[in-house]
Amino acid sequence: MRQQEVTPRQAEPASGATAVIAVLALAGTTAAIMQTLVTPLLPRLPDLLSTTPSNATWVVTATLLVSAVCVPVTGRLGDMLGKQRMLLVCSVPLIAGSVLCALSSSLVPMVIGRGLQGMGMGMVPLGIALLRDVVPVERLSSSIALVSASMGIGGALGLPLAAAVAQYASWRALFWGSAVLATVIALLVHFLIPQVPPTARRQRFDLPGALGLGAGLVCLLLAVSKGADWGWGSTETIGLFAAAAVLLTAWGAWELRTEDPLVDLRSTARRPVLITNTASVFASFAMYASMLVLPQLLQFPAATGYGLGQSMLAAGLWMAPGGIVMMLISPYGGKLSDARGPKTTLICGALVIALGYAASLALMGSTWGIMIAVLVINGGVGLVYGAVPALIMGAVPLSETAAANGFNALMRSLGTSVGAAVIGVVLAHMTTTSQGAALTSESGFRTALIIGLAVAAVAAAVATAIPTARPGEPAPADRKPDGERQPVSR
Repeated sequence: MRQQEVTPRQAEPASGATAVIAVLALAGTTAAIMQTLVTPLLPRLPDLLSTTPSNATWVVTATLLVSAVCVPVTGRLGDMLGKQRMLLVCSVPLIAGSVLCALSSSLVPMVIGRGLQGMGMGMVPLGIALLRDVVPVERLSSSIALVSASMGIGGALGLPLAAAVAQYASWRALFWGSAVLATVIALLVHFLIPQVPPTARRQRFDLPGALGLGAGLVCLLLAVSKGADWGWGSTETIGLFAAAAVLLTAWGAWELRTEDPLVDLRSTARRPVLITNTASVFASFAMYASMLVLPQLLQFPAATGYGLGQSMLAAGLWMAPGGIVMMLISPYGGKLSDARGPKTTLICGALVIALGYAASLALMGSTWGIMIAVLVINGGVGLVYGAVPALIMGAVPLSETAAANGFNALMRSLGTSVGAAVIGVVLAHMTTTSQGAALTSESGFRTALIIGLAVAAVAAAVATAIPTARPGEPAPADRKPDGERQPVSR
């Protein structure tokens, strides 16, 4: 039986709130698994899809691009049409994309399927925004931390799971399994997640803003993700960067003029939101750098003297405990936010990530050392990813909760894209020759780890500039769209 509609901030009973948190955390974990699903298949994709290695990378790039374009849109629609409804909408392309990928034998349908999976990545910011509407105040910080960290949890746990399935079963089983998992999520959302009246139901959808943002992001992220392959000075790369600059500038001008913008840039320009989003970019860069460097170190040939010679499956298993630590640490991050404020949690998380990189530089010669570094880094990521949504939602009105979280998810995506590009350039150009083949040198790996450490430290430094609300000063989050005060958790 369908649950009745509830009003925002009408707390669910304890058992109902627990079910909501569990479903939304599982949804976020599932979305993250979709992103890492093809990682074990990358070396085999050219043969599986009868294409070139360069074209095969579109299987990853398509998900990145579509996710970046759709997440802000689904967030805005969540504010306008209802978050539970949009969670269900997001599950449809996840299921359809998974089925299409499972049936694919060539590049084009696989890329289309991966693009459909990217459309479903808006589940996490929608889920975080929904928590603010229905979870009791005393559980809000810890639940936000858990659901936000679920993306990292799914990424860490999904890699060894996908590697095991790819190694011991048909690769198509990966996608059939993801289709089943997405279907289960849709059913759980339908039956266990309450409907909450939209907070911006009277506003119009900004179609020109959605098209402008989408076009600008495609140009920007395509240039960032493909620049290394095409050449950073190539006509294609420079042309895309120029087009992105023109399109995003025009989009910003439109958003400032329209009555109901896709993204309220005036809210986004508020110091708390702007600085938090900036810190998110650096923190996501630092997080993703470790995911690129450490698995490669584990799998590099032992004959090089610095590689650890692990298989893909073994490397994934050495990395997997990091996801468990992230799951365990996120509730404590929520408690720290309640006690000291999410700003403190964000700073501490970024510093812990930096500490993890320092540990990796000292311990990179052993598998146990790499695992220790992963545990520390992922513990810091759990703190960061729990603090950021709390900061965002404490600085925007209720009518912009999902849209603001969607925009923050976009900033995270931008950070991971830039991180992938920068670290990729470092690993590709700092090489040594072994048995006639060019391989990333030990100094290349160390340089990449030092960059990760530095960027994490920058994230902590940026977070210190986030302003703290003065005692008694009402935050934008405390007001309904019509200006009426509404108590929320800080």
